[in-house]
Formats: sequence, C-alpha cells, structure tokens
Amino acid sequence: MPEPVTGNVRRWLRLEGGAILVLACLLYARAGGNWATFAMLFLVPDLSILAYLVGPRLGAALYNAAHSYVGPLLLYAAAMDFGLAGEGAASLIWLAHIGFDRAVGFGLKYPTAFRDTHLGRIGRRRDEVELFT
Repeated sequence: MPEPVTGNVRRWLRLEGGAILVLACLLYARAGGNWATFAMLFLVPDLSILAYLVGPRLGAALYNAAHSYVGPLLLYAAAMDFGLAGEGAASLIWLAHIGFDRAVGFGLKYPTAFRDTHLGRIGRRRDEVELFT
C-alpha cells in the first residue's frame, strides 16, 4: 500500500470533507429537501461495500467510484441544467455522505484491503482488538 497522506495535508483533506458536508446540507435545506428522505438515502453510497464480497480490487474500484466527488457533482450539474429537482436533491445527499466520510477519516480505498485508504488505515486488526482487558 502506498503511504497515506499525513500531518497537515490529512487535516486539510478532512476539513475539506467537513466543509462539503456543511455546504451540501445547507444547499439541501435551502432547496426545501425532505430530511426523512435525506436520512433514508444518506448511507446508500455505502452499498458499494458489497463489491468487496467479490474481492478487494473490485471492491475498491466500486467503493471509490461511489465515494468520489465527480459523480455527485456531475449529477448536480445535470440536475440544475435540466431542472431535475429530485436528482439535484440526491446529488446533495451523495455529496454530504462523501463529505462526512472524509471528515471522519474514511478515504478512498487501495485495492489491498478495505481498511487501506488514502487518509490512512481505518479500524483495528483482529490481533489489535482487546476484549475486556
């Protein structure tokens, strides 16, 4: 696995994610979005994790496609251009999800393992877990 970003660069990337989360939520509220719908759809991008059942290479590729800013930004642009309110709302929920993930340190995945991300390793290895000690 290549070295993840560290130090101030990592902090800036996480701050950027938080800013995207806040901005997406503000735009969603300004558009009059339904917060129950927001809550129901917020975790939908995480369904891409199911691709890890096939293997880490496919899992990382599909997870990264679902967790890149490119998709929701293109969807938002198309929604604004064609006046598609539902798609615009969906793109903001998608952006909020990605921003949240980045803010808490979940980065794009390397094909080595789910826990290997560009923002560092997430979770603990099984041998690192302490049970009631």
